[in-house]
Amino acid sequence: MIEKRAKTRPIYLDNHATTPMDPEVVSLMEPYWNESFGNPHSSGHFYGWEAEEAVEVSREKVADLIGADTDEIYFTSGATEANNIAIKGVGRFYSSHRKKIITCVSEHMCVLDSAFQLEREGFDVVYLEVDRLGFVDLNELRDAIDEQTILVSIMAANNEIGILQPIEEIAKICFENKVFFHTDAAQAVGKIPINVRKMGVDLMSLTAHKVYGPMGVGALFVSKKNGVKLEPLFSGGGQEKGLRSGTLSTPLCVGFGEAMSLAKNKMNNESRFLKSSRDQMWEYFRENIDGVKLNGCLERRLPGNLNFSFEGVDGASLIAALPDLAFSTGSACTSASEEVSHVLQAIGLSNKQAESTIRIGLGRFTTSEDIQVACDRIASEVIKLRDKPTHYIAAQ
Repeated sequence: MIEKRAKTRPIYLDNHATTPMDPEVVSLMEPYWNESFGNPHSSGHFYGWEAEEAVEVSREKVADLIGADTDEIYFTSGATEANNIAIKGVGRFYSSHRKKIITCVSEHMCVLDSAFQLEREGFDVVYLEVDRLGFVDLNELRDAIDEQTILVSIMAANNEIGILQPIEEIAKICFENKVFFHTDAAQAVGKIPINVRKMGVDLMSLTAHKVYGPMGVGALFVSKKNGVKLEPLFSGGGQEKGLRSGTLSTPLCVGFGEAMSLAKNKMNNESRFLKSSRDQMWEYFRENIDGVKLNGCLERRLPGNLNFSFEGVDGASLIAALPDLAFSTGSACTSASEEVSHVLQAIGLSNKQAESTIRIGLGRFTTSEDIQVACDRIASEVIKLRDKPTHYIAAQ
């Protein structure tokens, strides 16, 4: 079936959905699938010690990239679990004193769903609106905080439109009001410089598979500085200092650590190339296609992200017409839903405009040739689709 869809492997332009594992990551993980198979929580013999050491070295690598201490890193199954632990964990721990959470309408769905769950448990949740570029209003945030507020959760980089929120300014507002601040940095880590001390965040969610590591592993940073406490989501063997029970996967942790280490070494040069390539693509589409609109802000944006709408062209039809390219209409985490992107709605796009939108995510293994081929193919197909009434959407 897959062979019928594409005879050759398509050019990959969906690095916000996931990234391919770096070969160096794969190589370092390999021994821990077979001969170094020990349980890192088995403390009585060599195999356990070997696995435990590998996990702790990986923890150090994760901490190093974001400027944290090693004992502030808690491994999870990914950013979704980390977000759930952060939001529900803080909310429930302090619920006898304060029961108000503030987040944003354009957050990842796992953050919004966590907030919805707390609402069902009696919490007051404020969902801040964003402007047409996708940014929160800091004055509205200040006004929303009161003596009942325990947590603010705003993502560092949006997974669809790529905009970078003013995290340091938000953290400062939270600190001044004695409110904990959590940020989902799944899309940001490894792409832009991250330092939890400089940023002033209390909790940060991370994942490996957005930074050329394996799927199935992530982490939650929990600052020691302000003494934030969390209630665990579930019970078990008390691993990760009781916050996240369950046997850690040594190879996944090893892969995560190595991916973070590589990101530290490659980030500067990689970001320059991705930003230059992103801007090149945007200029090409602006010059060669009428009725193209960039969603979000070009200046304060992830270096490899583009999200734009082609007036009158259905995004899903464009993707279907280009099996030699792999890109998306939005978040892979909600691709099963037929609903229009809540992020695009939040920045003021109509349903028709949202349906004409595509997201491109450039990455480490994207080449200049890939970019030129993609530009030419997309521009050509947009023109063809506009000549086919069945694929043309009346702009609204």
